[in-house]
Amino acid sequence: MEYRLSKQILVRKEMINKYITATILAIASSGVAAAQVSRPVPRLVVNIAIDQLRTDYMEAFMPSYGNNGFKKLLQNGIVYHNAQYTFAPVDRASSIASIVTGTSPSNNGITGLKWLDKNTLIPVNCVDDHEYDGIFTKKKSSPKNIATTTINDELKISTDGAAVVYSIAMDRDAAVIGGGHAADGAIWFDEDNKCWCSSKYYFNKAPQWLEGYNLLSSNTITVDNINSGITSIALQCVSSCGMGKDNVPDMLSLTYDAKVPIDKDVLNKQLLQYKYVQLDKELEKLISGIESKVGKSNVLFVVTSTGYCNEKEIDYARYRIPSGTFYVNRTANLLNMYLGAIYGQDKYVESCFYNQIFLNIKQIEQKRINTSELLSRAQTFIMQLSGVSNVFTSKNLLLSGDNNSSRLRNWFFPNNCGDLVIEVSPGWKLFNEENFQQYTSKESTMPFPLVFYGTGVVAEEVTTPITIDRIAPTIAKAIRIRAPNACSVTPLH
Repeated sequence: MEYRLSKQILVRKEMINKYITATILAIASSGVAAAQVSRPVPRLVVNIAIDQLRTDYMEAFMPSYGNNGFKKLLQNGIVYHNAQYTFAPVDRASSIASIVTGTSPSNNGITGLKWLDKNTLIPVNCVDDHEYDGIFTKKKSSPKNIATTTINDELKISTDGAAVVYSIAMDRDAAVIGGGHAADGAIWFDEDNKCWCSSKYYFNKAPQWLEGYNLLSSNTITVDNINSGITSIALQCVSSCGMGKDNVPDMLSLTYDAKVPIDKDVLNKQLLQYKYVQLDKELEKLISGIESKVGKSNVLFVVTSTGYCNEKEIDYARYRIPSGTFYVNRTANLLNMYLGAIYGQDKYVESCFYNQIFLNIKQIEQKRINTSELLSRAQTFIMQLSGVSNVFTSKNLLLSGDNNSSRLRNWFFPNNCGDLVIEVSPGWKLFNEENFQQYTSKESTMPFPLVFYGTGVVAEEVTTPITIDRIAPTIAKAIRIRAPNACSVTPLH
């Protein structure tokens, strides 16, 4: 046993030496000035996404916060007040994927929490993978659908596997995507078993520290106090895995929760304040806990939002504001009838998923129908319907040229998306009577911040709009590794 431990220590030391050597060579070859060479490298990066965090809500309850949570971040960090995502629509899965890959869904493939499998026409979760059984959960998961590397993957590659990388969240999509392909572990909360769980993609069996933690915290963690559980298990992970203890940077990705349930279309303001005040306390525990374990000068915190927020439904008609309901399933049926009148009766439309319509491309090609012509006819037909502001075909989006010219283009990934994408007018509700999918269209942006606090950071406030895909290259620069392989944007500082 002593021989095996000694061998493991020697292997890790060898990996550390490789990382240090590679870093020195990279700095030397790039001709970086001596002042920049001396910039400290964090031993631990804590990359935090807060689901549905809003600037206006966060600021509204500032008098109720302590001094070492939100206030500490905002007063001592580089604060980018006007952060935004490069694509739309945005949800938890797609936003976290953008944070860790440094690019949009059109490259990383994570268009949302779910999409329609084109082979089975059944909705699938973005991290579903039947090849890997769950640990303490029935859910089978892996990061196979992330089409690019993540900042965590690049850290593992650059350190020859020596870096310790973990991701922790309430939801499995956030945990798995936050971890990337090469993480040592992704951990999330299983509501059925009331415990923290994972996937055999990462472990043959649960690590002892996770088993022990579940035994100690059994029946104490619920959905209502999940942020407290995330803080607690994150600190346990840092201690048990020895994160931040040597010169090889480690990475901890966390997803906290700021969403507030809407009861009968009414937002409970007291519950909202409680949520943000408790979140502030958890950030204080996390920051002080990690700084005491790793050293204040050795850790870099990155904090931002997932960039969207579930809001109460508004009865626009009550205020005489233009609105209505667009029934996407009825539109799909009408479109099939229209195409049948032109090309002969057949099933041209296979299914619809949210605002996307999926065509039977194989059948269309077998009938030797010009696909581009059919898509153009379908686009023109749908554009005439009430409540439609625009219709895009897959061909339009793929051939649009400049990927940065359209937030929808940056979202579109052909493997996961429909052949027709419909944008309904602001204020209109899109509704599917068959599967009850619905949402109300809105073009307004939601304010949220991006904060860097810790190693090498000098307090500064930046009001210039910036995009979230620049987090990954900024972290990469801080720990002196390359950015993810589909990231083409520059670091923020």
